[in-house]
Amino acid sequence: MKLHGNARTCPKSRALIARRVLEEGWSLTAAAEAAGVSEPTARKWVKRGRAGQSLEDRSSRPKHSPAQLPKHLVEAIESLRRVWMTAAEIAEILGLAISTVSLWLKRIGLGKRSRLEPPEPPNRYERRHPGELVHVDIKQLGRISVRGAGHRVLGHGQKQSQFKRRRGGRSQRATGHEYVHVMVDDHSRLAYAEVLESLRSADAVAFLGRAVTWFAERGLKVRAVMTDNGPCYVSQAHRAAMLELGLRHLRIKPYRPRTNGKAERFIQTLLNEWAFVRLYGSSAERAAALPLFLERYNFRRPHGSLAKRAPATRVNNLIGNYS
Repeated sequence: MKLHGNARTCPKSRALIARRVLEEGWSLTAAAEAAGVSEPTARKWVKRGRAGQSLEDRSSRPKHSPAQLPKHLVEAIESLRRVWMTAAEIAEILGLAISTVSLWLKRIGLGKRSRLEPPEPPNRYERRHPGELVHVDIKQLGRISVRGAGHRVLGHGQKQSQFKRRRGGRSQRATGHEYVHVMVDDHSRLAYAEVLESLRSADAVAFLGRAVTWFAERGLKVRAVMTDNGPCYVSQAHRAAMLELGLRHLRIKPYRPRTNGKAERFIQTLLNEWAFVRLYGSSAERAAALPLFLERYNFRRPHGSLAKRAPATRVNNLIGNYS
């Protein structure tokens, strides 16, 4: 049963209004006042109760829709979509407006042609031992201007240009970007991250070395690294660093970021609980808060995929001390 969002009564209270007026001799005014509704509203429920009609909310849809698209055209739209035609092609064949075709494709659940294929089943996996595989990725962040916070924190509905912003009638150039490099252990979800100046191979290689050392200090010997196919990860310098560290390099298939999903999910948590959780005065202040977030994430924060335990609980002999 669906009730209108502003309804002050339900079917039982409506039945009570009708019974009080029809059987118990209440006046319409008294019954309406007792139910907290107007007399016209009470009169409506009394009239329906006298006729033995349903006291549930009726649909607001009209009984007749002369402008409604005929059923055979809707079926034709679906049939043409299932042979991978675009909305523009379907509209041309059927002599309809593209907006009409697009509307009906969305209504029947075929707004995107990718919906024509059955969804892939979840491919969940987890390595058996800490350090057996780590996931590495990079997230771009806008630098924090000293003249004001960004749209994400302030809740602006529309993102402003990253190149210029209008402020007080004057143009202000954006302050550029910085990059968060992350490494997440597949088994334990233990995570390490740094804010660096770029996503060039030099920064990626330097981060790799420091991250592997950080994990080793906590009892995790990294054996394999999974990344996407970004330029910094396919470079000669990165390949040489992997060989020097004795690591196996696994790269995901193109256009399948879900393969590196643990890093993607950690980045989402990183953004929600560190980068955009509050207003920072500067990028340096935000970067200084990163170790505090990592300490909480690794040692205290309950993790949904770990039965509400912290990642550190999956690493043997790891004491809850981030330093």
